[in-house]
Amino acid sequence: KSFLNHTAYLSCYFPNTEKTDIKDLRVFWQKGVDEVVHEVYYGQEKHDNLSPKYINRTKMDMDKWTLQLLHAGIVDEGQYMCIIQHRDKGSPKVIHASECLLHIIANYSQPEIARLHTGELKPNEYLNLSCSSSGGYPEPKQMTWLISHENTTDRLTRHMDVSQDAITKLYNVTSRLNIIVPTKTLINISCLLHLGEQLGSLVSMPLGI
Repeated sequence: KSFLNHTAYLSCYFPNTEKTDIKDLRVFWQKGVDEVVHEVYYGQEKHDNLSPKYINRTKMDMDKWTLQLLHAGIVDEGQYMCIIQHRDKGSPKVIHASECLLHIIANYSQPEIARLHTGELKPNEYLNLSCSSSGGYPEPKQMTWLISHENTTDRLTRHMDVSQDAITKLYNVTSRLNIIVPTKTLINISCLLHLGEQLGSLVSMPLGI
């Protein structure tokens, strides 16, 4: 995983138990079947075969056998393969191949609750609310409304509208809630954006009614 516009680190997982000199190895990274991402040709970096979008964006750490991909973008997501060949009696022989899957993460803004109408709140009338969060990646799982009164909290899941920017590929999400204004008790309303198991959740500031 890598954050958007940060450096992604892709490991070759090459143990090099034979302690082979880099000058006897050809190391190349590719994405998919036809994009060459980086190539080290018997100790020298070679740029002739690189896919244009990776030029000046990669660095190889020879000690850790790790590729650094600078300014990682959402288009860089996907499967990468590291292939290492040994110069064996003139004809190169593959001695190692491994795959690495890159996921890009962009932080969503803190969810924010807005009232969709103005004017005085009257008991037993409907209050229309929206909750929005923007500029994140990947697409979130769902949005949950939390309604707390006295010692209980109700969880309500409503439809989440999702839009994706055509250029940046970042997501904006919005959910709406209609709720009856309480007559006697104070209630606090928050909304929770679920980003997925490994990414956790974001919660809005509570709105008191």
